[in-house]
Amino acid sequence: MRFGIDSGKLLYALGVLFAAAALLYFVRDVVFDLSITVKAALLLLAFIALFVAGVALERDVLDVVAFALSGVTYVVFVGYVVVRYSPGETGTFLLLAMSAGLFVGLGYALRAGIPTPSQRTAAAALGGLLIVSAGLVGADALSGGVAYDVQTNESVTVSVPETEHTPNRYPYIEAEVGTVTASNPSPFLRALDLPSLSGCLVGPTEHPDDSVFINTDIKWDEDTIGASATKSYAVRAELPIDPNRTESQTYAIEQGHDCSTERSEPTLVVQVSQSDTID
Repeated sequence: MRFGIDSGKLLYALGVLFAAAALLYFVRDVVFDLSITVKAALLLLAFIALFVAGVALERDVLDVVAFALSGVTYVVFVGYVVVRYSPGETGTFLLLAMSAGLFVGLGYALRAGIPTPSQRTAAAALGGLLIVSAGLVGADALSGGVAYDVQTNESVTVSVPETEHTPNRYPYIEAEVGTVTASNPSPFLRALDLPSLSGCLVGPTEHPDDSVFINTDIKWDEDTIGASATKSYAVRAELPIDPNRTESQTYAIEQGHDCSTERSEPTLVVQVSQSDTID
């Protein structure tokens, strides 16, 4: 049994699938250090450009391919806006309803017969969209990305609470050891990615060279920072202490990477790893 498969249409379909995959990769914030606002705007402009191309193209099937790419781009745009801007249930409903009305209107207009623009008009429209896109990317680059400033306290003192007095156990007491401040100087919403923190204990301590778990009090679903905004988060460390101690334990705190050199006093070394962190 032979199947009548149009090789050209098959290749077009594969092209649309790969374009969809590329768009999904684009919005993962792992390539092109662009703000969330500009990425969303570029997706919307790409949708408009592809739709204009679909209307202007006269070759068979290519217009369908352009419309398919346009639709896929718009779907990715809507999904990106919902995920990154979190408009809530009402906002999401309104966005989906407006999108439905938009595509019904465009479909009706196409079937009713939109006047086909000349190649010159279509080229001018696409050129204008390209200029707007370049302007947005340039403004995004010039406005600067999110900067992170890690500040540590000079020292921290921990003691064993009465409820933790269990013999033969080494509890870990959580204590605040500093702050992380994120600053977004740009007028665009940006992704929030706090520096990775770790620690070690050096000097005359009961637990030298222990790896110390350090985290920030950021909410698990907080991954964006608004335009021209500044946010601060407490840095907390889980410090070991012998439950049989009767006195508190004081650790000096320093920021660095050297856990091999001895210190004259018990010291917590806070290690920060992120290229755009302010020293």
